[in-house]
Amino acid sequence: MSWLADNFQRLAEVSLDHLGLAMVPVSVGLLISLPLGWLASRWRLARRILVPVTGILYAIPSLALFVIMPLVLGTQILDPVNVQAVLTIYTVSLLVRAIADTLDAVPESVLAAASAMGYRQAGRFFAVQLPLAVPVLVAGLRVAAVMNMSLVAVGQLIGVGGLGIFLIDGVQRSNYASIIAGIVAIVVLALLVDRLLAILGWALTPWTRGSRR
Repeated sequence: MSWLADNFQRLAEVSLDHLGLAMVPVSVGLLISLPLGWLASRWRLARRILVPVTGILYAIPSLALFVIMPLVLGTQILDPVNVQAVLTIYTVSLLVRAIADTLDAVPESVLAAASAMGYRQAGRFFAVQLPLAVPVLVAGLRVAAVMNMSLVAVGQLIGVGGLGIFLIDGVQRSNYASIIAGIVAIVVLALLVDRLLAILGWALTPWTRGSRR
């Protein structure tokens, strides 16, 4: 407890850095995945390319990508952008297939009704398809957010900030209080973000509440 009292302020500051490193890629990945998922749902050739490629990227170990990314981006090895770029890739890998599958699942009768009401492709996507995709989309975001929370800690192996610093420092100094504090902080952040995203999904889909009752 004495270690926690002495380091609480630093733990809180690093937790905010950790949160930023993990959540910025979720937001950027969502913005990238939406048009890619739409393309994959519209054209069979795009789906045959995008879905397998993103699946392959997801299979690459994170530490390898952390090391390679500075060479790809031309950044410094300690630049936080390297970690955020890798996590963005993983987020896109998770969301593209989910978005494509969800958009494909919208019944043709619903799309035809929207077209009859005067909606064009863009309007039909934002007014009909995207709202129906929200539950699956939020589920994917929750998985991506929790995954990113853990992978940011791995980034500490290349010297980038985040709560992983307490894990590495604890191992090097045999300081179990530091290790436990780092793990608990990561878990608490992951649970908090997961719950906030779940609430957001609930707020954005009021039409699902009546069916559940």
